[in-house]
Amino acid sequence: MRRPLSRLALVAVLFGSGGAALAAEGTKKPATQWMASAAQTARAARVEAGLAPIVIEGEKPQSLTLPQWMALYRIPGLSIAVFDKHAIVWARSYGVKEAGGSEPVTLETLFQAGSISKPVTAMAALHFVEAGKWSLDENINDRLRSWKLPENDFTKEQKVTLRRLLSHSAGTTVHGFPGYAVGAPVPTLVQVLEGVKPANTSPVRVDLVPGTKTRYSGGGTSIVQLMMVDQLQKPFPQIMSEAVLKPLGMTQSSYEQPLPPDRAARTATGTYSGGKSVAGRWHVYPEMAAAGLWTTPSDLARVALEVSKAKAGKSTRVLSQAMTQQMLTKQSETFGLGFQVGPGTNEFRHGGSDEGFQAALTSFSDTGSGVVVMANSDNGFLLFDRLIASVASEYGWTAFKPEPESPSTQVDVLMRLKGVDAALAWYTAKHAAGMKGLESGHLNQLGYRLLGDGKGSDAVRVFETNVKLFPTDANAYDSLGEAQLQQGRKEEAIASYKKSLALDAGNANAVKVLEKLGVPTGK
Repeated sequence: MRRPLSRLALVAVLFGSGGAALAAEGTKKPATQWMASAAQTARAARVEAGLAPIVIEGEKPQSLTLPQWMALYRIPGLSIAVFDKHAIVWARSYGVKEAGGSEPVTLETLFQAGSISKPVTAMAALHFVEAGKWSLDENINDRLRSWKLPENDFTKEQKVTLRRLLSHSAGTTVHGFPGYAVGAPVPTLVQVLEGVKPANTSPVRVDLVPGTKTRYSGGGTSIVQLMMVDQLQKPFPQIMSEAVLKPLGMTQSSYEQPLPPDRAARTATGTYSGGKSVAGRWHVYPEMAAAGLWTTPSDLARVALEVSKAKAGKSTRVLSQAMTQQMLTKQSETFGLGFQVGPGTNEFRHGGSDEGFQAALTSFSDTGSGVVVMANSDNGFLLFDRLIASVASEYGWTAFKPEPESPSTQVDVLMRLKGVDAALAWYTAKHAAGMKGLESGHLNQLGYRLLGDGKGSDAVRVFETNVKLFPTDANAYDSLGEAQLQQGRKEEAIASYKKSLALDAGNANAVKVLEKLGVPTGK
């Protein structure tokens, strides 16, 4: 089965002391770029030209333009905002709002921010800590009214607190949320937390001693959402608007789910990895705190700039200097309060994935520098690292440490340029040579991309290679079974699911599929 990926406007918008108006009120034709100066126009051009080339062993490096990279990865639209020295210096949009369409992405086109919703939510939660509404270290159950998090042996001594929820160390379950198709029944937040229909995720529970381990939990952030609504007795979008969005002038942003018609008309359409648009254009997320923010890169840049200014004691529009410093101090292995924080640096960051959308924010509080990139494609992350590294090089981010190109990215590019056979040959050879960092998830992702493209036979070949290279991985066999079943190869699929269940007796998906196929499992 497919595993969740861990990743890791401007009409009438003023930047105050941080810059100038990005576009005049009443502009008839929405802008696709804004530059602070001619010098920044040149720097933006160098960022676009500075994307690292494709490197294939035995061949000359191949450079691609940004539009060519977008075409390679089937990314219909992309939007970026760059800030430096505590001000936005340029913003630009590329491509179209919908795959196969002609309407361009503009600076005011709205994208789903996915999990970048979480650190913005954290700012609001911390704002009310300072207002005396609740505290960081009390038992969260003492503040919940409409639902209680079930206590158990894990919570006997250590309690689930706001600090632990915001730093992903509360021991809560449910990594992320797939959202709900437009027109489908949408659960209440309590139904989500209880895991009862029409919710499509498991109950949110504690299965680790709070405070002992960092484990990403969108379920935990949903508890924060309910607590804030219970305590303030206001709809969550209103809470966020009053506490963060309006004070920061984020006029393009909203946590409303679904969006009202006037905002919905300005959204991009989500796109699957195979290039197909999300039915209904996007999914609806009642888990607003965890995944519900609609916004633009420039509005998210305002968040990063505000955090940097508050940390330096130059703004208190949302948080004090002391609270901001707490927010950017490690509270768990990788997180402060909301943001991921870089070890030994002033970096804070977060990524986001919603159905058909990807987003990334990287910022440095000491220099007020950073970048926000958003795309209406599940493939956005394949391009983000390359684009962010080019920005970092142009603006001299000395603390920035670019991630080496992963085996997953390398095999994906090979597949797109050279075909499945070349990609599998390369990956198999690297596995035989003991290349570090190889894992079954790389080919698993590749296989699902091929399934999304309607190339089922190629997908089966990829999954077959995966189980040969990783013969003890239950999920690899589960995925192979799914692809075989789609190809009408029922008996082979049954064998694959049986093998997956033999390797992992707790694989509920294998049990479900086998029983549907009339194969008893004894479960």
